[in-house]
Amino acid sequence: MEMSLSAGATVHRITRPGGRIAYDLYGAGHTDGTLVVCVPGMFDHRASFRFVGEALARAGHRVAVMDLRGHGDSDATFDDHTGRAAATDALALAEELGGRDVVLAGNSLGGTAAAIAALERPDLVAGIALLAPFLRQPSPGPATRIAQRLMLLRPWGPRMLVRFYDSLNKGRRPQGHREHLDRIHAMLRPADRYRAVLATVEALGEEVRSAEGLRAETVVVVGEQDPDWKDPVAEAAWAASVVGGRVVAVPECGHYPQSQRPDLVVPVLEELIARVRTNA
Repeated sequence: MEMSLSAGATVHRITRPGGRIAYDLYGAGHTDGTLVVCVPGMFDHRASFRFVGEALARAGHRVAVMDLRGHGDSDATFDDHTGRAAATDALALAEELGGRDVVLAGNSLGGTAAAIAALERPDLVAGIALLAPFLRQPSPGPATRIAQRLMLLRPWGPRMLVRFYDSLNKGRRPQGHREHLDRIHAMLRPADRYRAVLATVEALGEEVRSAEGLRAETVVVVGEQDPDWKDPVAEAAWAASVVGGRVVAVPECGHYPQSQRPDLVVPVLEELIARVRTNA
């Protein structure tokens, strides 16, 4: 274990092919509880799940909150930054911690990773919470793609990404939001780490349009004000139809339900965990 300079907490690491994945572990002594592995989205830090980790640990569960490759305190040495790569990291972390009937909670790209992981390992993953997931990818036009590339160029790119992240927090601002923005900006400043984050942004997104063989209990959570979709509740309903889950629409919330409305998201996760334990 080492001290994390960016999160201000003890950080653990798991070695993977190509580098190490950083994670926080809440409720480490709760070996009788359910193991929950949380996966954030691109250009985000694992601390976005801080409220979820603390609350579920108080309820007696273990919660491992990981960084994506090249994000937070994970190494910037990987050459694969896809959602499928994140899925393999989440599964490896669950196995490293000795999990059985594990619950995965993923936000945005992390939601894609959680769905892929559940499909790949139905023997290990018993529940998934998809928070504003991208199970299908948008198709921006050429002008939009060019504008995005220009926006992300250094030296202004890191600051522009932070502003964009801030804009996705429609509705309630999370407690400690300014500190979290500073954390993300600090993460994006080193050139090697920024390259890894850009590789994640530019990676070809894998779609999940069929969930044949999925055994996991599933819930799809979406902020009613999520600016990533014209109709976020309709998008969540489509995603739920794919994975066979129910939809929870969260008011006063944008793209980050886990940090913007933990008061509503934690009970949803506790209900999911209860269903998993009942069916185990």
